[in-house]
Amino acid sequence: MRLKTTLEQWLTLSEIDKAGSIQAAAARLNKSHTTLIYAVKKLEEQLSITLIKVVGRRAVLTDEGKSLLRRAQSMLEQAKALEQLSSQIAQGVESQLVVAIDHLCDRAWLYRPMAEFFELNNATSIQIVETSLSKTSSMVTEELADISIITLPITNYPSESFAMVDMYPVVAKGHALASITKPCLADLAANRQIVIRDLGNDLCSSKCPDFETALEDAGKNRLKEKVSTKLNQDVGWLKSNQRITVDNFDHAWDAVKLGVGYSRLPKHVIDKYNNEDVVILDIEHAHSYQVPLHLTLPKGVKTGPAAMQLYQLLLGSRVS
Repeated sequence: MRLKTTLEQWLTLSEIDKAGSIQAAAARLNKSHTTLIYAVKKLEEQLSITLIKVVGRRAVLTDEGKSLLRRAQSMLEQAKALEQLSSQIAQGVESQLVVAIDHLCDRAWLYRPMAEFFELNNATSIQIVETSLSKTSSMVTEELADISIITLPITNYPSESFAMVDMYPVVAKGHALASITKPCLADLAANRQIVIRDLGNDLCSSKCPDFETALEDAGKNRLKEKVSTKLNQDVGWLKSNQRITVDNFDHAWDAVKLGVGYSRLPKHVIDKYNNEDVVILDIEHAHSYQVPLHLTLPKGVKTGPAAMQLYQLLLGSRVS
């Protein structure tokens, strides 16, 4: 199918509509007044429709012209985006990035700079990988991510401070622990604890929720010694007699809210849900602690321009 009209003709009509006159549009397009008049007349002939009328000293679109231009605008925007995309590809901009974000990080700290990134870049897609504990490290050391938001700096991988996360112990208001004015660690040990799974431990997936028991039942004591030290990475106080292990803090919150047990959660998660039925425990000698977050570029000098652009935006939005 051969089209009657061109993008250049629709762009001319759009500029006349914006400028309010053919003379002003000609100046914006760096073309002569006569050239624009000819372009409009040609377009009107091709479509058999009057597109522009003169009102006073202004050239305004007819109702038919406005209706057609509204539909043409999306075509003009797509053409502009296509040219920008081609330019970015020619400059070697990555078509896809992988960003690893430790589960302790408030997701808003990533997505706000990312929104700004997409205003500047429409050529790059982004995969977000949530990590914890050993997976946070492996995404860096195995160079699986272009940018990683990690906790403590990793040996031989330079990093910049990014944010500080406050961790608080929480429990449902109706839970037994909530009635104790200042619970101690012995009180915690007697109650069910909700902990977050090490996402880097593939053997601790949903297919094998109780890693220790599975290995013992199989009689693989030697394997148990070998892999448990390598894959299991625990953080914090884990001496409760009974534990529930979940994948993320959102699951932990749901369990806490329903009175299943207590857990230690980031302040931004507690603030997000803002539920008066969940209270912060004032534990003796263990009320709260802070976990630092850092930014790192796992691929170092091999980092591409799009990754560097997003990295700089993240640095500029650091949480004080």
